Amino acid sequence: MKQLHKTLLTAVLCAGSLLPLHAQEAIQRILEQIETNNHEIRAAVGTTTAQKLENRAANNLPNPSLSYSHLWDSDDKNITVGELVISQGFDFPTLYASRARQNRAKAQSLDLQAAAARQDVLLRAKELCIDIIWLYQTQQLLNERLRNAEALAKLYDERRQMGAVNSLEANKINLELLNVRTETRLNASSLQSKLQELQAMNGGKSLVPGRPLPEPQVPGAKALGLVEYQPLPLPTAEEFAKECTPLMEGDPALGTLGMEREAAGKQVGISRQGWLPKLEVGYRRNTETRHPLNGIVVGFSFPLFENRHKVKAAKAQLASAEYQEQQAFINTSSRLWQLYEEAGRLHASIQEYRETFARQRDLTLLRKALDGGEISMIEYFVEVSVIYQSQLNLLQLENQYQKTMAQLFKSRL
Repeated sequence: MKQLHKTLLTAVLCAGSLLPLHAQEAIQRILEQIETNNHEIRAAVGTTTAQKLENRAANNLPNPSLSYSHLWDSDDKNITVGELVISQGFDFPTLYASRARQNRAKAQSLDLQAAAARQDVLLRAKELCIDIIWLYQTQQLLNERLRNAEALAKLYDERRQMGAVNSLEANKINLELLNVRTETRLNASSLQSKLQELQAMNGGKSLVPGRPLPEPQVPGAKALGLVEYQPLPLPTAEEFAKECTPLMEGDPALGTLGMEREAAGKQVGISRQGWLPKLEVGYRRNTETRHPLNGIVVGFSFPLFENRHKVKAAKAQLASAEYQEQQAFINTSSRLWQLYEEAGRLHASIQEYRETFARQRDLTLLRKALDGGEISMIEYFVEVSVIYQSQLNLLQLENQYQKTMAQLFKSRL
């Protein structure tokens, strides 16, 4: 028997330790599925691959040319001359190496653009998960409020039969019941819409493994594990200052601008080499004499006009890319600190609400006071409305805090 008790106790403790882990990992599991199934992410990857191939194709040799001339004498048409020319043109060899280096920078920029698109999708999905948790918790609170309003309506009927209520109290009860029912229905509708939107982001596939398709019903918040938030402590200003640099380094949007600046720098070198001649080599066969003549064709093309102003344009583009990168760096740093300060204000408000709730008497004590005749029904309604509205405010503050922190640490997605 003792062994059985120990086994049961161990099982209970293990189950208790897994519950917070489940809450923390629920969103992560959903994001992993969306990363695999989301069509926007797949489209971004396909676009990146196509653009990389286009950039590589731009560095290919031009097509070889083949021409044949057949001439005849105007006086004696039996006298003919044939000439065959096969040639291949190409840029100066160093240009191909320079363009290949530029393409590598462009490829890294495209990869970072795809990574930025992925982060945007995952951030939207994470914010949806946070909204689902908020709406689920709001639904639980509204259901409790509805049960309380229905109990009050029943109490009103009992008192009405005894003639112990007035018309003002009756109006209060009816409006409370109507308002709560309406809020409960609207919130349930919003929750269902968010769940459908989340499943749509997963390519329309179920987010609960093992469910067959087509889905007769979208999985609920409990089935997805989206019923509580992961605790997110607010770092101190000193801690965040240390985190800020890694967050910016992990921002693919900033990395994209850095690679575009590098590619623009490579373009300056390419433009300078544009003054080098273009080359052409080939084979030529002429039948003007009795014995055909074979030979080699060598040609040069000097870019006297084609490359004018291209070096200046490339330098201007490089300067523009540098300014864009510097301004983006400033904007990103400022935005991170703005998000951190906003998170700090939300965190402070949450703490104030929680401390206030800890000092106030709860609904059970209020109901006892009402039943005992210590307060009137109107006073009870006022107290209850303030408490429920404060609880709703707290839920909304927690939602905003979680979303602000998600935006703050977006580069870690």
